[in-house]
Amino acid sequence: MPIPASRVSVLLPARDAGATLPAALASLRRQTLRDWECVVVDDGSRDDTGRIATAVAARDPRIVVTATPRAGLVAALTAGLGRCRGAYVARMDADDIMRRDRLARQVAALEAAPGLSAVGAHVRIFPRRGLTDGLRAYERWLNGIDSPAAVRREALVECPVVHPTLLIRRAVLTDFGYRDAGWPEDYDLVLRLLAAGHEVDVLPSRLLAWRDGPGRLTRTHPAYAQERIVACKAAFLADGFLAGARGWTLWGYGGTGRALHRALRRHDLRPSVIVEVHAGRLGNEIHGAPVVPPAALATLPRQPLVASVAGADARGQIRAFLAGLGWVETRDFVCAA
Repeated sequence: MPIPASRVSVLLPARDAGATLPAALASLRRQTLRDWECVVVDDGSRDDTGRIATAVAARDPRIVVTATPRAGLVAALTAGLGRCRGAYVARMDADDIMRRDRLARQVAALEAAPGLSAVGAHVRIFPRRGLTDGLRAYERWLNGIDSPAAVRREALVECPVVHPTLLIRRAVLTDFGYRDAGWPEDYDLVLRLLAAGHEVDVLPSRLLAWRDGPGRLTRTHPAYAQERIVACKAAFLADGFLAGARGWTLWGYGGTGRALHRALRRHDLRPSVIVEVHAGRLGNEIHGAPVVPPAALATLPRQPLVASVAGADARGQIRAFLAGLGWVETRDFVCAA
């Protein structure tokens, strides 16, 4: 007789994770929501990852282990998704730790809001010792996102949902799947969901301890290089906010704005106006676009605007200025850091 499908399928890819997998699985087994299965995908590990996962599975039949060739994260996620049977799929990484009520709270959030396709959560980055100021600022930014509107508003700044916190309806994830587009697969998935009109929320509670370290994929894999992340943003801008635009404005030509400008030119998208506050750039032209101060926007014809500046404070000032002109974010302008 087949075993009934669990409510939640936890999709957990693992490669050479023998040092951290026991703690990750222990945090899963402590969940207050008991109706789950976990699909561990051993992505060609060369350590004892497979042995550890198999040993835990022997004690807990809710855990199933599948081994794949060393084909990479997208292939492992795709193979694991094919084994998931729950109504919801929760992502988990082999080096992170869930809070006991993570699954219960996220399932409750989706079941209370049928219009939501997925929900993430806030995180606490660890180990705390040696945490850089940049990572602390990143954590604050992530943990300031607390609604579907905030997810959309911040979507082109950075990925607004930490992927190991994602709980998504399996039917939606199966429809979209994971793809290797040459940039981060998790960011790509979130942007495709939003582009298709799906609503994604983030619970304002730290439900995951998110491990930082030199071996993280975000630090080692070419797809996570900053150039590839900028290329991802440019591609979605070209297909979305800037699609069909006869003219558009770029606010910012520092390092962040220049990088996005280069990436958008590969899509044959060149701004007709550049807004700057740097005195040395005002009054000049950059690739044929006049450089004007922010005040000029009050008299120029309104056209789509992309604000590309680093730093939450600077973006906050731009948002306040444009709101004062009656501009609406995500309709008239977007921030893309």
